[in-house]
Formats: sequence, C-alpha cells, structure tokens
Amino acid sequence: MQIELLDTFLDLVETRSFHRTAERLNVTQSTVSARVQTLEAAVGARLFTRSRAGTDLTTEGLRFESHARLLRRDWNEARRAVAPSGDAAMTMRLGIQNDLADGYIGDLVVDFRKIFPQMAFYIEPDYSAQMCADLVAGVHDFAVLFSPKPHPDLHFVTLGDLPYRLISSDAETRADIRLETYISGHFSPAFEQEHRTALPELVGAPLSVGQSSTISSLLLAIGGTGFVMAEKAAEMVATGRFKYIADVAALDQPVFAAMHLRHRVSKAHRKLTRVLYRRFGRVDAARA
Repeated sequence: MQIELLDTFLDLVETRSFHRTAERLNVTQSTVSARVQTLEAAVGARLFTRSRAGTDLTTEGLRFESHARLLRRDWNEARRAVAPSGDAAMTMRLGIQNDLADGYIGDLVVDFRKIFPQMAFYIEPDYSAQMCADLVAGVHDFAVLFSPKPHPDLHFVTLGDLPYRLISSDAETRADIRLETYISGHFSPAFEQEHRTALPELVGAPLSVGQSSTISSLLLAIGGTGFVMAEKAAEMVATGRFKYIADVAALDQPVFAAMHLRHRVSKAHRKLTRVLYRRFGRVDAARA
C-alpha cells in the first residue's frame, strides 16, 4: 500500500496548497502533484481542482476524504498489530500544541525518554482541532492541547493550567496600556473568553497573534504590551527592557492530554499522562 498517497491527499485537504503541502511533507511540489495524479488514477475520479484562487476538493474528493482517514487509521492499526512487542519496536506519535512546543518540547522529550528509553517518538506541533481529528483518524497516538474537541471516540484528561503574564515595554499599569501598541493573544477560545472578561477595553487590538513565542518576538522587535508564557515573561522582564503590568493578574490556559478512547487504559498512555501531570502542576493527581 502506498500510504504516502493518502498522507499527501489528507495534508492537501488541510492546506489547500500544493506548495504548502510540499513544504510540510519535505518533498517537491512536482512529487505532490504526481502523488495526487496516481491516487486519482487509482480511485478513478478527480479529487482536486486548481485555480488562481487556490486548491479545492471536488465533489468526489469530499466524498473520498472520510474514507481516506479510515484507510490511514486502519493501516496504522495494522502496522501496530503486527509489530514485535516491546518498547524497542514501538513508535509513539505525539501531537503538541504549537504554543507548548516552543517552551516545553525539550523538557518533555527528556521526561519521555526516561520512562521509555528505547521508544521512538514522532512529534508534530499543531493546533487543537487538527490534533483531535488526527487522534480520531489514528494519525496520532497521544496529544497535548489547549482546546478539547468533543468526540465519542476521544478521551481527555485535564493536566493543569499554564499561566500567561502581561508585560510591557511602555506601560506599568493597566491604565497606561495603549490599544495601538497592544498585541492580543489568541491562544484558544478559553483564553480569549478569559481575556475578554478581564480586559474588555483591550478587545479589538489592531495586532492579534496565536502563539506566545510570536508575541515575544514582536515585543522584542517593536515593543508594546502583550501576554506571554510566565517563564518567558520572567526572562524578558529580567533584561530590564520590560515590566509586568502591576495591576493585571496572570491569565491561565488549561492544558489537556488527549487520546483515543481505546487507549485510555494503556500503560504507555497512562505513564505519559503522569509525566505531563507533573510538568503542568497536578502533582497530587499524578501520585494517585
């Protein structure tokens, strides 16, 4: 089975760009085109239309999408079923929230390798909705994310809360913050709601960003005010260029572990969850 044909098709469904899919799969654009043509020949239908406006699924492509996800899930399950037993033969495919990858991926990999020294890990930073879809499809085995997307086949565990602090290069109090230099963080729907409730006067800022690391980079480049992860905020304040907004409390972003329902009692998944409990604060639950 040429599973790369399905991988290419499903990536194109997400990106709607042959160029972007080529970058993500680390292949040439002509390879993406060739794979699509091979798949279309195999199923006997055209799956995409291309124009100056972009790439879109045909009616047949829309119908094929759900079958492609099932085929890839079944393929992954089949490979796992015939693989030799033991951690040495296992590959754990992990999804991690983009915002967490920047600040935590190194420490998490160290922790994971301590409990699974011979296991191979494939780690892909992404956003919550796509990771939930990948768990359902069997593309990922486990994910760490911000926004659970309810599904009858998914199991979620609350790990803890990740604090974000408001820092600024040109303000010291809430009253000093200027909307025109404020960088709004859109990390998740939950964070946006908490932000809207706590700081309604800062809704509608001209610059909005979905990652803490990007806000940090923008603040360093152009100055202003914005929420960044607490650890990064401490580093930036320590430089002397930034200050905490004294009268604004930290905003917390909940962090969740996610897995397919059938994996909720798996020893490997439970061990990973305990590591994450310790990392994100729910130590008592980890001990239990």
